[in-house]
Amino acid sequence: MTTEPIDEPGAAAPDQVAETPATVSTELDPVIHVPARLRLMATLAALRDGDSLSFTRLQDMIGLTPGNLITHLRKLEEVGYVVSSKTVIKLVPQTSVGLTNRGRAALDSYREALRELLGGL
Repeated sequence: MTTEPIDEPGAAAPDQVAETPATVSTELDPVIHVPARLRLMATLAALRDGDSLSFTRLQDMIGLTPGNLITHLRKLEEVGYVVSSKTVIKLVPQTSVGLTNRGRAALDSYREALRELLGGL
């Protein structure tokens, strides 16, 4: 499923959210650092900008129960990292989930912070 690029209204521009590699903080984003959320973010980041996955497909890929998946997605939505949309296709409701520009920038910063922390290994 392809849609327009996902971005949240009024969000900071990605260059305001993500730091450059030279100034990346070694602080790991606690929202992303939770293992299930990290898997969600990585799975959604593998999609092209603007693409999304259905809730059920994401659930199958991540291996979470519907309740756990909803809980983690809500937390990621609260901070603006993911967005969900609900549609009806042939009378069947469907929820799709995609990564926002802010979420992609946050994951990039997280990855750089992790590289910096592990750089001495």
